[in-house]
Amino acid sequence: MPTLLEVQNLRTEFATRAGVVRAVDDVSWDVHEGETVALVGESGCGKSVTALSIMRLVSGPAGRIVGGRVLWRGRDLLALSEDEMRGVRGREIGMIFQEPMTSLNPTLTVGRQLTEGPEIHLGMTPAAARAQAVELLALVDIADPERRLGQYPYQFSGGMRQRIMIAMALACNPSLVLADEPTTALDVTIQAQVLELLRDLSRRLGVTLVIITHNLGVVARYADRVNVMYAGRIVERATARALYADPRHPYTVGLLRSVPRLDEPRREKLDPIEGRPPDLARLPPGCAFAPRCAFRVERCTAERPRLARVRDAHESACWEAARVTRAPAH
Repeated sequence: MPTLLEVQNLRTEFATRAGVVRAVDDVSWDVHEGETVALVGESGCGKSVTALSIMRLVSGPAGRIVGGRVLWRGRDLLALSEDEMRGVRGREIGMIFQEPMTSLNPTLTVGRQLTEGPEIHLGMTPAAARAQAVELLALVDIADPERRLGQYPYQFSGGMRQRIMIAMALACNPSLVLADEPTTALDVTIQAQVLELLRDLSRRLGVTLVIITHNLGVVARYADRVNVMYAGRIVERATARALYADPRHPYTVGLLRSVPRLDEPRREKLDPIEGRPPDLARLPPGCAFAPRCAFRVERCTAERPRLARVRDAHESACWEAARVTRAPAH
């Protein structure tokens, strides 16, 4: 499959009073046409900043992209002018932002927010853009779409607002959609509906999908390939099947152990990852996960491991990858 997006050695930093925070630290990954790729990790690991960096939406002057390349169909997005980049956002790459209530404009009707992109990017007339907006709301299963175009975001439930965000991301027929925590703040049943909708629409419309999430259940059901992030770096990457069957980084193992499973004997407690995430402004010299790791050896605190091949299409940034096991620690 052709490569749509290739992120090469991306580095994004934020200047804070505590020092320079390396939110995205030498990250590389790619997306092939027609597949679903996941970025997984706990809050603060750099997932969302990676997506915002791809779209060049990192807030300055504190935040800035300081290195790397983002190749979109072979063209480096970081080298484009701002006008050229506006032509990519929405038209070629759509984005579903994390919290729809803060991403939707409360002062504009849903109809105006759905028609603005097609009018600008596709040159649609207001009437044609409105007709498409009605179709999009129907496509994302919002009843009575003609009437609801005249309503404001506060008049919709959280699940419906998320559906509107999906419709907006698809409005200009992009080839790729970045879905940043698309089920945040939704209850479990609504989460499932939104994710099923995303998957069905991506297949029906031929849209390639990047899902950014902390939820490993989402990864198991919807992703083809997975990149696991920790402290601004990718620490493991593999197919979803390989990652679940045989994880080779202690952090991935910890994430999997902390999720309840119906196919294993019931335990009294889940196995949380001990300790706290590191301060990204004061990262240790070795592996950032070493203070929380049950597999650490002396080398882990002195040298930072790089991604290395474990087997075909499976890489891990761990000195002890061969020794890592998913078996319970107790």
